[in-house]
Amino acid sequence: MADAVVLGVGGLVALIILIAIRMPIAYAMILVGGVGTMLLNGPALVFSQLKTLAYGQFSIYDLSVVPMFVLMGAIASKTGLSQALFRGANAWLGWLRGGTAMAAIAGCAGFGAVCGSSLATASTMGKVALPELRRYKYSGALATGTLAAGGVLGILIPPSVVLIIYAIIVEANIVTMFMAAFLPGLLAVVLFLLTIAVYVAIKPEAGPKGGMPDRREFIEATAGMIPVLLIFALVIGGIYFGFFNPTPAAAAGVFLVLVFGLLQRKLSWPDMLGALQETAATSGMIYLIILGAELLKIFMSRVRLPQETAAWIAGSGLEPMTVLILLLVALILLGCLMDSLSMILLVIPFFWPVLVEINGGIYQAAEGAGFGMSTEDLKIWFGILALIVVELGLITPPVGMNVFVISSLARDTPMIETFKGVAPFFGAELVRVVLLVSFPALTLWLPSVLS
Repeated sequence: MADAVVLGVGGLVALIILIAIRMPIAYAMILVGGVGTMLLNGPALVFSQLKTLAYGQFSIYDLSVVPMFVLMGAIASKTGLSQALFRGANAWLGWLRGGTAMAAIAGCAGFGAVCGSSLATASTMGKVALPELRRYKYSGALATGTLAAGGVLGILIPPSVVLIIYAIIVEANIVTMFMAAFLPGLLAVVLFLLTIAVYVAIKPEAGPKGGMPDRREFIEATAGMIPVLLIFALVIGGIYFGFFNPTPAAAAGVFLVLVFGLLQRKLSWPDMLGALQETAATSGMIYLIILGAELLKIFMSRVRLPQETAAWIAGSGLEPMTVLILLLVALILLGCLMDSLSMILLVIPFFWPVLVEINGGIYQAAEGAGFGMSTEDLKIWFGILALIVVELGLITPPVGMNVFVISSLARDTPMIETFKGVAPFFGAELVRVVLLVSFPALTLWLPSVLS
């Protein structure tokens, strides 16, 4: 058994090296998982698994929701929804000091509700909001920092592709995870708005007031947000209240966004073809990563590395909350080096058994030891916490993918200024993590009410 564990540790080291030399993470996981299993059990087992593994993974019904939500976001980015959201939010908030930046946060939250991708949210809203922020002479740090931070809202506010993948990994209910994400997502929006208010109170010149719209412009801008609110209400509200399963809801969302684009005459055939190609490429990437993660999971399970790690940590004498904090810190650090989906697929199979073990096992009673909650509640609570700290990796050096996206749009602003602008929002996110760790009811209350 010791030799098998050593082989597993060697596989992890090899995986880290392959990622460090820029091999795509899907290929790295396939290579390490396949070669590791060959060394452990011989090539016959690997070839036998490959005959059915891809079909077995890709034919999971819950995964069918992924390309649907990806397509909904791809179409939404081409239909003018982002412009309508920002224009409406700016009509309400733009007259405040820092109001246009606040409107950008509100627009990111709204677009994230129909997109589900942080990078797409940052890129799309950046193109819409950045010219307005420049027009009102916002500082480069606040303008770009706001948009980079606002993009992270796309990963948690339902629908979220990463949240769906997490639910599948730990065998949680997708609808329940969407319910649990709502209040923490709303909390992020509130904290980001407060962050901007404090920022411009300290540095008034960084976020000047915008103009007050006249009555007609205000009504038109507000009316422009109605389609987005209707789409969100029908899709996510339909899921929450049991009218749809996630896959039919996603299909309905695609249809509604498509109808909106056609009615607004902002969706051409080339746009539609581009959205389909983008969906195919993104979905293919996601499914390949899932295949690689499953191969790696099989190898690690055979060498019993997750089980041995869980047993070692459970026997270390550390308090459960200390272990949780260490795992969250590890997720933040890993988030600096890889994208959120890859990280969830890679580390959750290791971290989840640890939490189950220190919580008292899979049948832990709600009033018992560990975290004092059932395994089902632990799945929900940890999933939301994990996604939040994964978000932090998107705005944390040295990678900070959202920062790179916004910097590519704002070439006149040095990247170091964008990281400075993101820092207050990073602090707000840490406050959110502390609140959710201290008060699990913020995550668990809504699922308990609506279930």
